Amino acid sequence: MILAAGRGERMRPLTDALPKPLLPARGRALIDHHLIALARGGVTDVVINLGWLGESIRSHVGDGARYGLRVAWSEEGYPALETGGGIHRALPLLGPEPFWLVNGDVFCDYAFTPRGLAAGALAHLVLVANPAHHPAGDFALIDGQVATAVTPRLTYAGIAVLDPRLFEGCSPGRFPLAPLLRSAADRGAVTGECFTGCWSDVGTPERLAALA
Repeated sequence: MILAAGRGERMRPLTDALPKPLLPARGRALIDHHLIALARGGVTDVVINLGWLGESIRSHVGDGARYGLRVAWSEEGYPALETGGGIHRALPLLGPEPFWLVNGDVFCDYAFTPRGLAAGALAHLVLVANPAHHPAGDFALIDGQVATAVTPRLTYAGIAVLDPRLFEGCSPGRFPLAPLLRSAADRGAVTGECFTGCWSDVGTPERLAALA
């Protein structure tokens, strides 16, 4: 699943007429980089959620055939349902097995490969070194296990493998993903890895320009 429904407030005025996943980075729209990488990694089916200027994304991506993918759409309208609520709404399209999750507003050269989850795990997170704009990080990584109560911490890269069971007990509506991940990590149900390749949280016009 690619999260693509957000408004991109910090990217304004660039996102007043163009949704953030369609902003160009190194010759392609941000979302194109993800779709190409997912297809290269063996993914065949992708769900994309739509909110702000969603029809522009649908028109750009189409049915996914030009990427070698099949694309399904999860409509949210505006305002969108936040990360957790958006994924929860899309679960019927995603099916019962673990799935890749990718934030539509990150840029990276992460290599997606077929991956399951360890026994008892509800999530596997890709973490990166803390960027200057987020020095405190999000999660610690200890021998492949993600923890919340220790330091130093790394930053969640916006890339994960999630088990749909992570959302058991959730109700439809707007809610973030992070509290679910923290709760699961505190129960020992989240694994992780540290990615050292190219990665950027494209959250401001300045960070987008730095990718040129």
